[in-house]
Amino acid sequence: MRDALARYGHEITSLPVNLAAALLEAAARAPDRPALLTPTGAFAHGALAARVHALGRLVPPDARVAIVSGNRPEFVVAYLATLAGGGVAVPLNPAAPAHELARELTVVDPALVLATPEDADLVRRACARGAITPAFETISWDAPDVDAAPASGAPIVERAPSDLAVLLFTAGTAGAPKAAMLTHGSLLANIEQMQHHEGLRVHADDVVLGALPFFHVFGLNVVLGVALHAGACVSLVEHFHPVETLARLRSDRVSIVGGVPAMYAAWASIGEPRDAFSGVRLCVSGAAALPSDVAGAMRERFGVAVHEGYGLTEASPVVSTSAIEREPRPGSIGPPLPGIDVRLVDADGNDVLEGDPGEVHVRGPNVFAGYWRDPDATARVLTGDGWLHTGDIAVAERDGWLTLVDRAKDVIIVSGFNVFPGEVEDAIADHPDVAEVAVVGEPHPRTGETVVAYVVAAGDRRPDPVELLRHAGRRLARYKLPTRLEVVEELPRSFTGKLLRRALTDPG
Repeated sequence: MRDALARYGHEITSLPVNLAAALLEAAARAPDRPALLTPTGAFAHGALAARVHALGRLVPPDARVAIVSGNRPEFVVAYLATLAGGGVAVPLNPAAPAHELARELTVVDPALVLATPEDADLVRRACARGAITPAFETISWDAPDVDAAPASGAPIVERAPSDLAVLLFTAGTAGAPKAAMLTHGSLLANIEQMQHHEGLRVHADDVVLGALPFFHVFGLNVVLGVALHAGACVSLVEHFHPVETLARLRSDRVSIVGGVPAMYAAWASIGEPRDAFSGVRLCVSGAAALPSDVAGAMRERFGVAVHEGYGLTEASPVVSTSAIEREPRPGSIGPPLPGIDVRLVDADGNDVLEGDPGEVHVRGPNVFAGYWRDPDATARVLTGDGWLHTGDIAVAERDGWLTLVDRAKDVIIVSGFNVFPGEVEDAIADHPDVAEVAVVGEPHPRTGETVVAYVVAAGDRRPDPVELLRHAGRRLARYKLPTRLEVVEELPRSFTGKLLRRALTDPG
């Protein structure tokens, strides 16, 4: 079985020393071509490079730089300027509550925070809650001195492939949220792996939909990174609205769509004309399994095939995709990308037989360097010889095509975002009316999964679900809140006292 998987691999070797240098090459090749599109205008590759070099002068080498912004030109400038200046970019969710943002800022302890004026108040409140005092700058495309020629700005700092480039918060393959360390080499390797893939390759004349958030690795590297590397254009969408985004597909002449199942489900459910996707040549879905009825509805309504991919933050992120063939195979995530080795192993670490399920292990230059300041968590998922243990279970066909049969244990995937049960449980459990709480995921037709909480009352007073949700909402982002909360007499446990989550999701 391993031979069938290995035959897709080959070495990816053309790695420059700084990821920013690779992503800004288009500015030299075609400075007047559009790099970014917004509802208010277009922004050229050359103008983007000028602003990157101007802002790069503010970045202390090797410093961690938190970036708080939606999918706007300002984010792109801040991200590239941080890398070009030799810093480490830490993209954060601008829609997160101050409490959550404070926790993440405290973990990474940035020397500098860059935020749009609209997000400045959130950053100040988060820093106050976290008792941290980084330097703080607001960023604007129209800031002074941004039209200086690139040569007058700071030069791009040399970096080795092993140097840290980005910290992204993730669940990891198990456990609480952690900051994954992605290097210049791992991010660029995955970009090149995608560009060596016949089905995924982006060309300079493509327009890529940028609706996936850039604080998520799918949006950051698969959408933004690949598009800039190819000299293509990104149609920036700060807030996803199905009808408005479909209008952008037409007005911006989008040719490539990367999305999560919830986006495709939303599009398939509205009465837009069949030609909305007429200019789109490639649709890819990731971050969660694509329901067959959603794929069928996209085909019936818009006449497009949606290909599935598999990846995780720790792999920078793409491991495999079904886009190698014109028609996707139902339920399959395809074979590995060029340059990536995949094994399916049993509980003893042995390769499984053909057709048997096994844990997906991944090795390649795209694999991350570990979790920030957490060597124990790193050792649990990353071996000394470079194999990443994903915690996901798959089976492989004879030709190496993979099909996932289970997701990493316990993590709930809502619209492509990881929700960690323990975090939600903590937010509910500190209410005085709650003795115990367990959180699980259940299938949902629109978001893939939804959060469900089971609560045991403390004493005789029955907890009010509305009050508990209001209480938890003070600490959690909206997508993490339970859509259903049930009060139960007791939680199912093993004889050792371990919570049996599976008994909640499958009582039979």
